[in-house]
Amino acid sequence: MLGSGAKAAKPSFVSYISPEEIHIKEPIEKEVNPHLLPGELLLCEASTVYKYIQEDGSNRGTCGKLVCTNFKIAFLDDDSASDDNEPQFKNKIVGENDITLQCVDQIYGVYDEKKKLLTGQLRKYPEKLIIYCKDLRVFNFCLRYTKEEEVKRIVSGIVHHSQTPKLLKRLFLFSYASAAPNNTDGRNQTVMFDTLEDWRDELERTKGNVKYKAVTTNEGYRVSEKLPLYFVVPICVSEESILKYQGRGIPIWCWSCHNGAALLKMSAFPKEQDDSTSQTQKAFLDGIYKTISKPPYELLKMDDLSSSLPSLQDIQTAYTRFKQLFLIDNSTDFWATDVKWFSLLESTNWLEIIRRVLKKAIEVAECLERQHTNVLLIEESATDLCCVISSLVQVMMDSYSRTKSGFQSLIQKEWVIGGHGFLDRCNHLHKSDKEEAPVFLLLLNCVWQLVQQYPPAFEFTETYLTVLSDSLYVPIFSTFFFNSQHQKDTNTHQRQLSLPLTPTKSSTKRGFFREETDHLIKNILGKRIGKFINSSDEPSNSFREFYDSWHSKPVDYHGLLLPRIDGPEIKVWAQRYLRWIPEAQLHGGGTIATAAKILDLMEEVQSLQVKMDEEHSQAVSGDVRSVPLLRNSARLSSLFPFALLQRQSIKPALPTSTWKDLEDEDDLVKRDDEFVDLSGGMS
Repeated sequence: MLGSGAKAAKPSFVSYISPEEIHIKEPIEKEVNPHLLPGELLLCEASTVYKYIQEDGSNRGTCGKLVCTNFKIAFLDDDSASDDNEPQFKNKIVGENDITLQCVDQIYGVYDEKKKLLTGQLRKYPEKLIIYCKDLRVFNFCLRYTKEEEVKRIVSGIVHHSQTPKLLKRLFLFSYASAAPNNTDGRNQTVMFDTLEDWRDELERTKGNVKYKAVTTNEGYRVSEKLPLYFVVPICVSEESILKYQGRGIPIWCWSCHNGAALLKMSAFPKEQDDSTSQTQKAFLDGIYKTISKPPYELLKMDDLSSSLPSLQDIQTAYTRFKQLFLIDNSTDFWATDVKWFSLLESTNWLEIIRRVLKKAIEVAECLERQHTNVLLIEESATDLCCVISSLVQVMMDSYSRTKSGFQSLIQKEWVIGGHGFLDRCNHLHKSDKEEAPVFLLLLNCVWQLVQQYPPAFEFTETYLTVLSDSLYVPIFSTFFFNSQHQKDTNTHQRQLSLPLTPTKSSTKRGFFREETDHLIKNILGKRIGKFINSSDEPSNSFREFYDSWHSKPVDYHGLLLPRIDGPEIKVWAQRYLRWIPEAQLHGGGTIATAAKILDLMEEVQSLQVKMDEEHSQAVSGDVRSVPLLRNSARLSSLFPFALLQRQSIKPALPTSTWKDLEDEDDLVKRDDEFVDLSGGMS
């Protein structure tokens, strides 16, 4: 199922059906038109399309209209025209049957029961269309009853507008920005970090202004288009040094710990250089670090993330394999996967990458917290894994980053202003698969591990993180659609955001460097600065000591947080990856149903209190606040609130082979639905 190449094949299409086998609703009698956002244009449409579901050999379908706009693909049936039975929680931008063009992963056509990937110009048009989405939804459409000309228009339109390379200015983001009113108001507490004052405030908040300064050297992008307009460097770094190599080789400040130790990042020079250029660059680095090695700086530990963490290609390969486990076409596929769930999960290597990234963040936190040592993260551009590690360290060490506004400000600082290439990494323009890598999604997966281990420490929930991950593919706001601040500034003029300590005594040790590895010194810094390196007396079991010591004490939810990373402690983010699979839901159960029961109990206690207090019964009864939210716990699911938007199985979905060997048919009828254990395994 996973394949052996860099990109695994999509799940095989197990069961093919003819329209005669589909149990469908009556075709809609009245005209249903799509709800269009400002700047959204209808491009093509097709009537008498059947959206169908395969389920244990029986198939259900709904007749409707399939449309494609410059923003989304949408299926409209008779329910689309009615507001009846709307769920309590719904996305305000995209509906249950809407797929933004950026959310389309791959499209397959079915020809004579054979599945073929659809790209570019089509010579023949399919009978059925299967759309795999980046948020892991799977849509099946039957086109056999649709007029031939409409089939050609809708299939060609969907493939062209979602799969072919496009220009940046053709993104819906620009159509919407020019047509929609600017609703930005002053109540947004997210710090944008696009002014010098924002950086100075952050320096003051973290007590970093003693050793670091915000600079205006890149105003007008005269140093580099890849750097932000304003950033922070050590106070002893001169403007000439920044200008010399367009910001490369310059330590850039990320955050300061309460004890004065700081987290920095640096983009490295290309490793393949001629001898003359290489020597010049090493001499430049020598001069920079000679300057920085003076007081008041402490020791520095350097970490080349390209050597100590998986490559972007490895991350992309692991996630491509991992997501195949959740792109489920039907119940048969689900149970076939369930039989070998753990071996398939392990072979993807995705959870192991999450564990390694969390371990690296703990190592950095140890240097900052326990050793009072500055940490310099080094990466080719300092805009990928540097963003992941620096963000995780701040979430773990700075309680402000665990508030909603603090976390959003962190993303703005480290990712948006920090220059992460969202456009390339998310492949929004479909120009190069080689640049694609789920780096930001990796961060959210790591933060989720912390949220589910220490929920009281966070002002936001896993649902917030899930919606945030979906926002990567909604081209409405500018947060996740540019490669740099320069690209954003030159293409849009709106400030849009889609996300709606006492110092201790510093170390007496001097000198800016700490011994790291011979490889790093020879290839990045050169032998000439070796005399500034202090030898390390750090014990080899330092990490385990630090890790075990912290976990042996009660948790301070306002202080340092260290994730548990041993063995099964790293779990699958069930809400995000399993929310569209009915067989994986625990109906009427899970934490959300438990919360509903607690609310019911609270209301009952309040009611009894009213009856007991006869003297003030009328006054008190007027003050009783019932909680209408989540009233019917039987309708809830362990994957709430997303599960409410999806189909419920007609009958309990059971594996067709394994259970028959264990139980007789009478027992099967009485069994509850099978569900996925939130610890990462399927039961």
